[in-house]
Amino acid sequence: MHRVVISGIGVEIPQASITNEELVASFNAWVDAENPRRAAAGEAPLQKSDADFIVHASGVRQRHVVEREGILDPARMAPRIPARADEELSLQAEFGIAAARKALAHAGRAPRDIDMVICSSSHLQRPYPAIAIEMQQALGTQGAGFDMGLGCSSAAAALHVAANLVRAGAQKRVLVVVPEIITGHLNFRDRQTHFIFGDAAVSMVVEALDEGETRAGRFEVLDTRTWTQMSSNIRTNLGYLTRTALDDPYMIGLEGNMIKQVGNKVFKEVTVAGHRFIVDFLAEHGLTPEGIRRFWLHQANARMNSMILKLAFGHDVDHDRAPMVLDRLGNTAGAGSIIALSENHADMKPGDFGLLCAFGAGYSIGGALLRMM
Repeated sequence: MHRVVISGIGVEIPQASITNEELVASFNAWVDAENPRRAAAGEAPLQKSDADFIVHASGVRQRHVVEREGILDPARMAPRIPARADEELSLQAEFGIAAARKALAHAGRAPRDIDMVICSSSHLQRPYPAIAIEMQQALGTQGAGFDMGLGCSSAAAALHVAANLVRAGAQKRVLVVVPEIITGHLNFRDRQTHFIFGDAAVSMVVEALDEGETRAGRFEVLDTRTWTQMSSNIRTNLGYLTRTALDDPYMIGLEGNMIKQVGNKVFKEVTVAGHRFIVDFLAEHGLTPEGIRRFWLHQANARMNSMILKLAFGHDVDHDRAPMVLDRLGNTAGAGSIIALSENHADMKPGDFGLLCAFGAGYSIGGALLRMM
């Protein structure tokens, strides 16, 4: 069995951003236009959104997006992303490759050194050919590639798979790529979810350590874990069978099929599950939360993360112990915890423990116990 290290991390954040105030203005303009129709049809009026409430409920102040055009148009409320020809590099592969090149550079590796690519994302652009295979070809890596996903736990789940493949000797070096373009699937007319998500891509080089080798400033992966429990409280129904329920199967209906969430239930149930997962996982290694220098948690909700750690520690935990990035990036699904890790580790000392932990739809939780080398 081989020791495993995350030798490189890459992060790609789109330049374009949208503030809460901009998003709320667009949503409320649509509500003003929609409510007269609802009144005429005898339907209940829609409530308006509020920028201050968004900050209170989630901690999000703005988000970055791959394409801003169209999102703030009350008549459209979706990004305007032109289709590409089959011979062109897909948007998701292009986005992932930008992060992957940074991870390779950080690891000091060339594409030819990689023998597997795993593309893991909460939302994949298409089912096949695999986005990972497309990235493999464009980058020039060796071996094979495949796609996978586990909601917002996608990066942690892919790290679990990659680390165990490397640990067992099945692969020497795995490139994990997590390109999250969630705004393309988000219903910006849903008051419950229109403010939550942003776009980002991250990547990790996961490789074996030679006997006695050390990689200063990098993280050894001591162990990984995944957990799932069925819940429809975070759900999307958009898929290839969506059309089969329609009278006209060539007109795909999106209403009710995009991201939906029962926020209060998700908050309560994931808080309990996340706390239990962290405490139990650490206990397996003879550790307690107090022994962990830094927690890089899923960047979905500031209050949820605060509550999970308060349950674990018995008191409030500050930004130094559990850094947050969602205030400026929003919930970037699988990418969020990796961004928090990338931006908040340089001050750690050799031997310090860190815990990467993400949770989301499924319900699903993925964790990795890391140690600074």
